[in-house]
Amino acid sequence: MNLIDRYLLREWLKILLLVLGATLGLLLLQAMYEDFSDLINDDAGIADIVVYYGVKLPSYLSVVLPLSLLVSLLYTLGQLHRNNEITAMRAAGVGLFRITRSIWVTGLLLCGVTWYFNATVIPWSVEESRSIRENLEFRREAKGVELNRVGMLNGVTFNNQPEGRMWYFNRYSQFTHRGYGVTLVQIDKKRHELFRLLASEAWYDQAKKGWIFYNGREIWMDPASDEVIRTDAFKEKVETDFTEAPSLMLIFDVPPQDLSFTELRRIIDYFAIDKNPKATPYEVRYYSVLADTMGPLIIIALAIPFAVAGVRVNPVVGVSKSLGLFLLYFVLVKVCTALGSRDIMSALWAALLPIITMLMVGLGFFVRVR
Repeated sequence: MNLIDRYLLREWLKILLLVLGATLGLLLLQAMYEDFSDLINDDAGIADIVVYYGVKLPSYLSVVLPLSLLVSLLYTLGQLHRNNEITAMRAAGVGLFRITRSIWVTGLLLCGVTWYFNATVIPWSVEESRSIRENLEFRREAKGVELNRVGMLNGVTFNNQPEGRMWYFNRYSQFTHRGYGVTLVQIDKKRHELFRLLASEAWYDQAKKGWIFYNGREIWMDPASDEVIRTDAFKEKVETDFTEAPSLMLIFDVPPQDLSFTELRRIIDYFAIDKNPKATPYEVRYYSVLADTMGPLIIIALAIPFAVAGVRVNPVVGVSKSLGLFLLYFVLVKVCTALGSRDIMSALWAALLPIITMLMVGLGFFVRVR
């Protein structure tokens, strides 16, 4: 790194950290405005509130980082341009890419950081903050009703096609993690019923790594004639071959945009068995999260050409054009997401098209300015 690289990088990173902190603070204030009264109603203590917002804060990084990157670049390069420092460097024979190469290298590093956050930190933040909020609500509900009535979902179904098992719960408590009024049907590859489990309660036991069925009956069928062979009543039955996780059964009720990266992957793998069209919105969201990895390079490509426009051009004009293209990028993302969700275009291209388009536009302007 030469003197120009160190100078530009130092000036930019200072502004980036300031903008990043300010934007995170504003989003945190907005989250407190939206959730604080609900947390108080759920009888959350000070420690609960601090932990909740501390866990939720990293989930904002996917939105905050691109915006902070754009604003900090426009401000830093705009300041250098207004002070004629960029002009002096270029007059000395230093090309635009050589001036901004430290920014491009940092952009590549930020792509790796974005990938890490999207794949690990943000999924953890989304899942853990949702779990904390649900637990607080369940804790409040538990004060007025029986435990088996807290966090109740009605009519939960799950079809495990690879294993040939179909589940149905009349009611499922997210607080006790128990299902009530349980029916499980096991079928063979020819879709003939092998047996059926009926139980008043069922839950997944982590220690035994299997499902426990309580107070029920097992009905065995003849797959050739679909007639009952025998029926056995039981008080408690443990099935360690049933590996369905309750968490997978319940995430299908959550909108794709509220799911973490790992949860999206689990749903896509589940639907991939029979190429179910229900997977399309989840695939679009999944590939969009992957495509966001290239976001820092797009921001850099859109910011640099307009921030260092000619000396006769008002800097506000360049900033306005850059922000306009940034807005256009988000509109293009929304349009492609809608088209991908309706199977008008593939989920992969719905995620890649905005990235490729804006990256080419930004690089085109960069080459012209250079």
